[in-house]
Amino acid sequence: DVKTAFLHGFLEEELYMTQPEGFVDPKGANKVCKLQRSIYGLVQASRSWNKRFDSVIKAFGFIQTFEEACIYKKVSGSSVAFLILYVDGILLIGNDIEFWIACSSPDATPCLLKDLKLEFALKDLGDPHYFLGIEVKPIKDGILLTQEKYATDVLRRVGLEHCKLVSTPLSTSEKLTVEGGELLGADDATNYRSVVGALQYLTLTRPDISYSVNKICQYLHAPSTVHWTTVKRILRHLKFTMGLGIKITKSPSMLVSAYSDADRAECADDRRSTGGFAVFLGSNLVSWSARKQATVSRSSTEAEYKALANATAEVMWIQTLLYELGIKAPQAARLWCDNIGATYLSANPVFHPCVMECKETGARTKHIEVDFHFVRERVARKLLEIRFIPTGDQLADGFTKPLSERRLDEFKYNLNLSKV
Repeated sequence: DVKTAFLHGFLEEELYMTQPEGFVDPKGANKVCKLQRSIYGLVQASRSWNKRFDSVIKAFGFIQTFEEACIYKKVSGSSVAFLILYVDGILLIGNDIEFWIACSSPDATPCLLKDLKLEFALKDLGDPHYFLGIEVKPIKDGILLTQEKYATDVLRRVGLEHCKLVSTPLSTSEKLTVEGGELLGADDATNYRSVVGALQYLTLTRPDISYSVNKICQYLHAPSTVHWTTVKRILRHLKFTMGLGIKITKSPSMLVSAYSDADRAECADDRRSTGGFAVFLGSNLVSWSARKQATVSRSSTEAEYKALANATAEVMWIQTLLYELGIKAPQAARLWCDNIGATYLSANPVFHPCVMECKETGARTKHIEVDFHFVRERVARKLLEIRFIPTGDQLADGFTKPLSERRLDEFKYNLNLSKV
């Protein structure tokens, strides 16, 4: 952790400030101070700090990845180190951490932490246990990522520490709409948005509530009593499943595989579909999404294909990042879809109704054509295999619709969610 990080940045502009209260020069009360360094409160403070850190860490031989600017990599012989920066928090990962921090070799950057401390006020927190609100808990065969403390704080803020528990975050029989319930007052609406924002952050380790949180996010502009009741139900479910998190274990396979799904015309307000996907690296879940699609789909195949395109984009990004990090993975990723029409369309577009409609209507369905060509190109270049999977085996089902208790438990199990 870097102390007072924003004070380490160098300014490229000429900036002045009034003399701070209590430190006014009695001989020059009308004078101003010329800033030599960045300070907190400046618009460019965060950027100045990031540029300073970037130049320092690159001087140590680290290379910034193109796909993810906050990740740096350095290789020395058989030792590899990855440095992750998030604002002023630093996470160092490698196959031989002692090599990089214990001065065990003149090539160890040298003595990375020692040199960083010469540049910044740095505090070594040791092995990661709590990073950005995420708890890292060692388990028998890997690690467990949870946000139990953060979830507890949210429940306490809302006054639901001792709430009645519920086994599912959403009811399968009730549908949320814009018009349901009475509008919340200004203060209550602000509180609604604050709690929903906290729930969004909780989805970092709780993908099982992604769909539920996506639904309540759609009413931030005008939340009602019904929407607030739904938020409290999600919180009651969090209390019921407290301690649940993502399990990361050593996997014999490095195959990037994904599951894509869509629920056609699910939203009662505008009849847009919800698309979702889950991406795995080997047996470990590494990325997921539950999001309402930007346009209305006229068929289930169209809705599924849009979701397929979004999943493809995520898979391609992960594969490119793995390549940059020097992690070997099979060239062709695998994407599972439960819509037979979408799988056929990705392999053979001839005379498919969706494609014929694109040709007939032109620019009005350009977005469909773009998705179609984007996926088809990856399949043709053998960078992607798209396979059919029965709906009952679809792992991404919980990202597109509310599930019953039994189905939700299966969903959590398939996503490798666990407790200590």
